[in-house]
Amino acid sequence: MNRTQLGDAPAPFPPRIAVLPRPTPELTTAISRGGGVTVADPAEADGVVVDFALDPMDLDTELRTLDRSGVRWVQLPRSGVDLFLPAIVRRPDLTWTSAKGCYAESVAEHALTLVLALLRDVPERARAACWGEPSGRSLHGSRAVVVGAGGVGLETVRLLKCFSSHVTVVRRRPIDVVTADRTLGVDELPEALADADIVIVAAALTSRTRTLLGQREFQCLGPNAILVNIARGELIDTDALVSALEAGQLAGVGLDVTDPEPLPHDHRLWRHPRALITPHTADTMAMRLPRFAERVTENVQRFGHHRPLTGAVDTAAGY
Repeated sequence: MNRTQLGDAPAPFPPRIAVLPRPTPELTTAISRGGGVTVADPAEADGVVVDFALDPMDLDTELRTLDRSGVRWVQLPRSGVDLFLPAIVRRPDLTWTSAKGCYAESVAEHALTLVLALLRDVPERARAACWGEPSGRSLHGSRAVVVGAGGVGLETVRLLKCFSSHVTVVRRRPIDVVTADRTLGVDELPEALADADIVIVAAALTSRTRTLLGQREFQCLGPNAILVNIARGELIDTDALVSALEAGQLAGVGLDVTDPEPLPHDHRLWRHPRALITPHTADTMAMRLPRFAERVTENVQRFGHHRPLTGAVDTAAGY
């Protein structure tokens, strides 16, 4: 009688992994390091790793050809899964994992860059053609609100605490974030905004969080508050944001993501002196690929040893 028949854990195995749309040297190496084998035909695979080169809208079509295959697990390359939802919803039988947490350090670093630039009036100084008057504020001792408690949100909290900031985290459920000074549920967002110097949006985009910040929320902010979004553009009502800036309800805004995206060249935000916009570069491919390869190695190893996978997608919550 073997160990499996005795009721012990199943024996480890070398997972057969396909890469969509096609294998790359980085991911083939990552799969090998995890004890897996890269296969050319996805129909022969136990799991699928989705590369950045695959258009998210094409994933559902790719998986339709595998309905009768042995594929049990799909690893996505992005932290947010909103673009992959058609495929996820259609295949609830599969185990889905995302890259959430992989890029937290680089994205939080970019959030901090935008915060410091706005506090120190860098947008105005970058456009200036004369010496001007001294201006700027310090991040030290500020009151910050971080919306979202995923990997990026938690890393952002850690960085803010280096500046002795008082940090409130707003999340879907008010389960305490031990590194923050205060944790509130999303229904208490207006309360959190009322005394905020800095608001950093790091939440997942779902049907519930779309336009999470709009006219009502901007009216809660003081005129010296700055807003930074490094998550998804659709989390903010863009028209309401422009109105708030032009009405002086905000001191400044830093956006790495916009709605629409890319932001049209003639959009009013480009011309606003207190708007700082970067083209979705909080984590470039040079930053992403090594971290994603590490996640693939880890999860291939876990998959082959029948252990829970990192970055599991909650299909009901949408992230």
